[in-house]
Amino acid sequence: MFEKVFKLSSKQTTVKTEIVAGITTFMTMAYIIALNPNLLTNFDTGSPLWNGVFLATCIASAIGTMVMAFLANQPFVMAPGMGLNSFFAVVVGNIAAATGMSYVQSFQGALVIIAVEGVVFLILSIFNIREKIVEAIPLGIRLGISPAIGLMLLNIGFGSNAGIYSETGGPFFMMRDFFGALTPSVAQTAMGSGYNAMVLSVVTTFIGLFVILALDNKKVKGSVLYGMLIASVVYWIGQFVFLGTNPFAALATASFVPPFADMVETTLFKLDFAAFLKIGWFTAISLIITFCIIDMFDTIGTLVGTASRAGMLDEKGNMPQMKEALVADAVGTIAGAVTGTSTVTTFVESASGVEAGGRSGLTALVAAILFLACMFLAPVVAVIPAAATSAALIYVGILMLSGLRNVDFNDMTQLAPVSVMLLAMPISGSIGHGIGLGMIIYTVMKIFAGKAKEVSWLTYAISILFVVKFFLAV
Repeated sequence: MFEKVFKLSSKQTTVKTEIVAGITTFMTMAYIIALNPNLLTNFDTGSPLWNGVFLATCIASAIGTMVMAFLANQPFVMAPGMGLNSFFAVVVGNIAAATGMSYVQSFQGALVIIAVEGVVFLILSIFNIREKIVEAIPLGIRLGISPAIGLMLLNIGFGSNAGIYSETGGPFFMMRDFFGALTPSVAQTAMGSGYNAMVLSVVTTFIGLFVILALDNKKVKGSVLYGMLIASVVYWIGQFVFLGTNPFAALATASFVPPFADMVETTLFKLDFAAFLKIGWFTAISLIITFCIIDMFDTIGTLVGTASRAGMLDEKGNMPQMKEALVADAVGTIAGAVTGTSTVTTFVESASGVEAGGRSGLTALVAAILFLACMFLAPVVAVIPAAATSAALIYVGILMLSGLRNVDFNDMTQLAPVSVMLLAMPISGSIGHGIGLGMIIYTVMKIFAGKAKEVSWLTYAISILFVVKFFLAV
């Protein structure tokens, strides 16, 4: 059955490999299940809105990913996008402050923005307009997307994944607050009681990374998943022995019953058009355009970059089934709007499953099933330490850097945009913004070199759009 649906043999993969890849991708991005409702509700844990967003995260991620699995037959997994969810939360807060509406009503009004964005993307995808936009991205920039995403993953793994809080503040991060401290005593003073947890996180991350590298060197399939599991065990033992805490204590009182009643009350089909109209037409249109630009190029960058790493691009740098993958992305966003979460997009962590051997939609299907299961098993997923996922992200980031070998370093119109992208993506935290800066630099360089005619009109249009987005958009 799987062979007929997902064409595994033609993609040179097996059912076992795809299942391992799906589990690997899910584990590296499972953090979104709890983090997304935290960000969208200002950490109002346990409230009806938090419960509604939690279920919406699981359901919308599963719907979008299943469409990706069956329609595009690609190993990419979707969930509410990081960065976009933070921006959405800011928008909701601003709406509440400007209109005097409650946060929940402002949230329901902002969901209309996400719904409109999803419908626009669906239309653009069906009529191949988004695919044409992908093709308008110069080959050099497309080749640079994968290594730039690699640096972004390295930054997440080392820099911002294992945040720790203590009585002295936080969050404290591995690279900035541990390795960035002048001496261990300075780090200990700054982090207070969180210092021991930071040391455990650092040790766990590197043990996980070394295990993954060792297994990969021996060509062991599923090395990322095994490394994450071993790292998790190390962290749990460390919590017992060195921190004196029980990592599984929360399971004793955890509820495994999905809070569907709260979802129905707060987010399910709760698009509030009256609240949306209170925003004002100019602001509303500006917000829709902003969400569209960020989501479009984040998705394009993730698809092209990950597919490039997996050797799935053709000789022109194009990805097969791109149209279907973009349709899946649009459907995911619409599903997010009607269930109650911000823009659903293709996750860069999908690269971890690709590295584990995932090549077909079966990888995505496995991850989608796990998202649905998490409606009942969220407390179990919550015990996976961030340090374990850091190890996987760092490893995948290292591998994706190898894509730099395809960039022509003798061609300044490739070297300059790619160099900027390498820094822009990890620092800004946005794949789309990195691509936008690369496009602007490429276009301006072509004009100054007297080669303006070599640039397509669509490339000019995209570059101008990003200039407007960066400097003029509200």
